[in-house]
Amino acid sequence: MDEQRSGFPRRDAEGRVATLGDLLGVSLAGLVIGLLALMLFDLVFASFGAGEFGRANGWLAVILPAWLYWEDFRAWEFGAARVVAALTGGLLAVAAGLVVAGLVAGAPPLLSGGLGATVFTLGYAMIWFHGVRWLARRTG
Repeated sequence: MDEQRSGFPRRDAEGRVATLGDLLGVSLAGLVIGLLALMLFDLVFASFGAGEFGRANGWLAVILPAWLYWEDFRAWEFGAARVVAALTGGLLAVAAGLVVAGLVAGAPPLLSGGLGATVFTLGYAMIWFHGVRWLARRTG
């Protein structure tokens, strides 16, 4: 991990995101962009009479963070560490997101799904980043 590629997020020589701050920052930026794009689409459709504003599924906002996570997953060597960390992070983060979305189930889907997507994004980033490194040290 002595050489880093230029750009943001900063990556090591193997192409893995170098710091948790970079992973969180880029994934949260992607989430915000996804939420804003989703709100814009929902507003346009609502203005044409295709439903009420806020009825779009807020979970769609995880598309950009999931893409980043997939790219980081691919940058790790093939092995059990990356698979276990990804599955554990995915299951726990989805469960936490669903709990939060369920707590505000009376809210419009854009809000409840957006909150669930936010919890998923934060949870997965933290579990993945620390988990894959810890497991790789243990197995490698």
